[in-house]
Amino acid sequence: MKFQNPSADVFIPDGKPAADALARVTHLGIGAHQDDLEFMAFHGILTCFGQEDKWFGGVTCTSGTGSSRTGSYAALNNTEMATIRRQEQNKAAVLGRFGAMIQLDYDSDAVKRPSSLDLKNDLKVILSATQPEVVYTHNPADKHDTHIGIVVAALQAMRELPREQRPKQVIGCEVWRDLDWLLDSEKVVMDVSGHDDLAAELNGVFASQIGGGKRYDLATLGRRAANATFFNSHATDHSTQVIFGIDLTPIVADESKDILDFVCGHIERFHADVRQKLAERLGRA
Repeated sequence: MKFQNPSADVFIPDGKPAADALARVTHLGIGAHQDDLEFMAFHGILTCFGQEDKWFGGVTCTSGTGSSRTGSYAALNNTEMATIRRQEQNKAAVLGRFGAMIQLDYDSDAVKRPSSLDLKNDLKVILSATQPEVVYTHNPADKHDTHIGIVVAALQAMRELPREQRPKQVIGCEVWRDLDWLLDSEKVVMDVSGHDDLAAELNGVFASQIGGGKRYDLATLGRRAANATFFNSHATDHSTQVIFGIDLTPIVADESKDILDFVCGHIERFHADVRQKLAERLGRA
């Protein structure tokens, strides 16, 4: 498997030949940074954990050179920091029993350039080799520019595949903007209750980030707990940890659909729902 960056890495935690390891992947996560997969695609990791007929594959697109660094990591240069972040991601792949872990080693500027097709082409290679049933990636309403670059490239890659090779489900996930604002009828609700220990272990692998004062590990579990509690105001909680997603399957299944219109349509329906409820209480309906 040849990628645009010679420094790209394919890591197979159980040592299986790469072609066989990729072919067994049923659930694929495509994230921007080391740790994004564990934060946003835990549902896929959990679905495959310890299963023989389901395997999670991870793709991390950027190198980690731009990562924040404080404390014991403050003096590291970009190359040293990227090495640590790659090691952390591979350690998480072992802990999460991934079928494969691919790190493409792009810098953030490269994946944010609309004119660059390299990432899209790399993702097409991976998607063709894995042909997963389910893909988890960033949600297209995320506020992180690099995350937007990744989801756009991923969607474009999937839309260019032969129809029979496209995933059956594509989910945009929460990281730098949650999806609580989606209409409940349009949420993909992923219940990950009862596995807090595994979640905490996976999140805690990324010490180079957490140790710098950004408690992503606590925030991630806190968001999932909040989603579970605040999802339904008139029922007792049946779940303790919930991840929300946006269903991107329609724009992968039909490449004629406009990505921008599709995403903004969700925002417009949210706007209409808020306006209607408020107008009714103000007597303006």
